[in-house]
Amino acid sequence: MNPKLLHILQHSLGADEHGRGGGYRDHFVTGEGSKDHADCMELVEAGFMTRRANIEMYGGMDFFRVTEAGKAAMLQHSPQPPKLTKGQQRYQDYLNADCSMTFIEYLKYRDARDRRAA
Repeated sequence: MNPKLLHILQHSLGADEHGRGGGYRDHFVTGEGSKDHADCMELVEAGFMTRRANIEMYGGMDFFRVTEAGKAAMLQHSPQPPKLTKGQQRYQDYLNADCSMTFIEYLKYRDARDRRAA
């Protein structure tokens, strides 16, 4: 798949460059003459998006919605994420915890929690 088309699908679905995340949106709004409009039309022709033209709420721009086939294509064509080292994975776990602790506080908390569970 063309990287520009893949990027539009990923962005429309709120996913990262590896197809992860998202799920909170499924659309893209752009107008004729913009840099993305022709690409969105190509996705419509491929069956990966649908189009509603000239939507007043969006200032006359077009509303493109990702189809189930588009979701599947995005997942199929997105590259696998790189392997993380143990330290990188630990930091990613900290970010995913979305806690009010500093990183070192989180590590101490996690180590104490793991010792209690063992």
